[in-house]
Amino acid sequence: MDLHQLTAISPVDGRYHPQVSSLEGFFSEYALIKYRVYVEIQYFIFLADKKIFKLSAKDKNKLLEAADQFSLEDAVRIKEIEKTTNHDVKAVEYFLKEILDSLGISALKEWIHFGLTSQDINNTAIPLGWKDAIESQYLPALLNLQMHLHQMATDWKTIPMLAKTHGQPASPTTLGKEWMVFVERIIHQIDLLSAVPYAAKFGGATGNFNAHHVAFPKKDWIKLGNEFVEERLGLQRMQFTTQIEHYDLLAAQFDGIKRINNILIDLCRDIWTYVSMEYFKQKTKKGEVGSSAMPHKVNPIDFENAEGNLGIANALLEHLSAKLPISRLQRDLTDSTVLRNLGVPVAHTLIAIRSIEKGLGKLLLNESKLKADLENNWAVVAEAIQTILRRENYPNPYEALKDLTRGKASITKKDIQKFITTLKVSKEIKDELRAISPENYVGITAAY
Repeated sequence: MDLHQLTAISPVDGRYHPQVSSLEGFFSEYALIKYRVYVEIQYFIFLADKKIFKLSAKDKNKLLEAADQFSLEDAVRIKEIEKTTNHDVKAVEYFLKEILDSLGISALKEWIHFGLTSQDINNTAIPLGWKDAIESQYLPALLNLQMHLHQMATDWKTIPMLAKTHGQPASPTTLGKEWMVFVERIIHQIDLLSAVPYAAKFGGATGNFNAHHVAFPKKDWIKLGNEFVEERLGLQRMQFTTQIEHYDLLAAQFDGIKRINNILIDLCRDIWTYVSMEYFKQKTKKGEVGSSAMPHKVNPIDFENAEGNLGIANALLEHLSAKLPISRLQRDLTDSTVLRNLGVPVAHTLIAIRSIEKGLGKLLLNESKLKADLENNWAVVAEAIQTILRRENYPNPYEALKDLTRGKASITKKDIQKFITTLKVSKEIKDELRAISPENYVGITAAY
C-alpha cells in the first residue's frame, strides 16, 4: 500500500499528522537533504569568499537560489543518485556537481565538499534543522502555553481554594497562585534550555583539518572553521572533536525538554484531579461523545492525551540523551540512525502542548464547589489560631488545637467559634481569631 495517514505505522505520520505537519520542514528525510545542500553550498561559497578559488557574483547568486528553492523533486534526484553511491552525503555532493555543470562552471566541481567528511555536513545540517525547529515551532508553542496559564492565573488570582497535601485538607491557597507555580517552573526551564548552545562539528575526517592543512598549510583552518560555523551557520563549533560532534550539549537540550515535559505531566495530573473533584466543569461540543456506554460523561481526555504523548516523548528523549554522547573511539555509526528520530519526541511534545491548550479552553470554573470544600473544612484554620496563640505566649496552643481537630470526622465553624470562646485571652484576640475563615486564610503571594 502507498503511504497514507491511515496506513502509517507511526501515529505521528498518521492520526496526528495534521497537528505536526509543520515539522516536516525540519525533521523529514527531505528536510535533512535540504539542510545538507544548504551547508554544502554555504561552504563552497565561503571558500570562494576566502579566495581559495574564483566564483562570479552571478554564479554565487544562482547557487544561493538553488539552496533557497530546493524542492522535493531535487531531493528525489539525490535519492536516485544514492541508489548508485549507497551513500547519502556523497549523493548530495554529486547532485551539486550536476548543478555546477548546468551553470557552466564544471572546473570548480572538486571544491564541492573540499576536505570534508560526511559528519562535517551531518553535524552542521542536523543541528541547524534542530535549532530552527526549536526556535520556530517548539518554543513558540511552549511560550503560548505559558502565557495562557499566566492569563488564567491572573483571572483566578482572588479565587480561594482548599489545598491538599498528602491528599488531605491543608492550609487554603488561591487558584491563581497554584497556576503560577507551573508558570514559574516553565519560565525557569525555558531560560535554562535557551542558554544551551547549538553545537556543531566541523574539522575533517577526525576533527583535525588534516586534508585542509595538507593542501593549504599556510591557511588558519581553525579560524576559518570557526568563522564558517559560527558566522555563516549560526552554530557553535566544538574545538576538539573526533569524526563526530560530542552531542553533550544536544543531550542537555533533550534533558531540558524532558524536564519541561515532566512539569507538563504534573500540570495535566493536577488539572485531571481538579476535574474529578468538580472544581472544574468542561465545555461540551455538540456531537462529541464522552463514553460509548455512559451518555453523561465528559472526560478530561485532552489532559490524558497530553500525558500519554509526553510520556512517549520523554522515553525517546531519555534514549537520545543517554545514547548519543557515547561512541566507540573516533566514531561508530550508531548515532546515524538515532539522529533520524529527533523529530519524533518533538512531535509528541507538540501534540501534548496542543492537547493541553485545547483542554484549558474547555475548563469552566465551578466556584460553588471550591467554596463548599472550604466551608466543609474549618479544621484548616487551626494552624492560624495556634500561630496567633503562640504569638500571645498562650500555653500549649498546638496541643490544644490538635485535641480539637485531629482525627475528627468533621470540624465546623460552630466548633471553632465555641473553642475560641473558651480561650483565656482578651476580647480583641478573640475577635481577631473569629475573623479567620477558610476563605480568607490564604496567605500572600508574590505579585503577578
